[in-house]
Amino acid sequence: MKSALAVALATLLLNSLSAAEPVPPTGFRALFNGKDLTGWYGLNPHDGTKLEGEKKAANRKQQREDFAKHWRVENGELVNSGTGPYATTDTEFGDIELLIEYKTVPKADSGIYLRGTPQVQIWDVNQGFNEKNPTRKPHLGSGGLFNNTPNTPGRDPLVLADKPFGEWNAFRIRQIGAVTWVWLNGKLVVDGAVMENYWDKKQPLPAKGPVMLQTHGGEIRWRSLFVREIGEAEGRKILSEAQPKK
Repeated sequence: MKSALAVALATLLLNSLSAAEPVPPTGFRALFNGKDLTGWYGLNPHDGTKLEGEKKAANRKQQREDFAKHWRVENGELVNSGTGPYATTDTEFGDIELLIEYKTVPKADSGIYLRGTPQVQIWDVNQGFNEKNPTRKPHLGSGGLFNNTPNTPGRDPLVLADKPFGEWNAFRIRQIGAVTWVWLNGKLVVDGAVMENYWDKKQPLPAKGPVMLQTHGGEIRWRSLFVREIGEAEGRKILSEAQPKK
């Protein structure tokens, strides 16, 4: 009897684990396994930027140790309450196509860092426009390259594509060289805009870097994180067929 019960419990556990495993589309692989934090570590690159040597190393070590205190997995979703270091991929990527879904709450904002660089922005679109801060435009919607120079292509989204709170939003992001395309819920919101290097705008975007999920001000949930690396020939073809917006 005990043996039968043990087998039944083991089967139930295996079924629950397999049910949580994400199934990537053809050509993509999963960045998040739906079960634990494997493949990710904690890093807020804005924290301790002026530190050097041993102090900087200690800061980075502490952020890694703090990661699991702020991030958790629930029902196959990667969850953060709006605090702590950003979820950062162990792997660094160059040219990619990224699929990712998120659900957030009022008054929160977040973003997706590409090559460790901010960012594809996520807003609470119910925030009104503030004339005292005219370059901050959450009411226009999510998906823009918020850290680009104001009033340049890609800085603000082309259309408002956010879904109401409580619903999942889906990003498709394509990054080739410094050129970025963003689709939100199937709508094109950034059309081949050059993503500026936030860390030094005189320098080009890094050739490689991690994908990072920002924590900022409120709970956000992520799921269905899939990536496809774009080869050199495909990247050249895509760029040749598009005129980057400068």
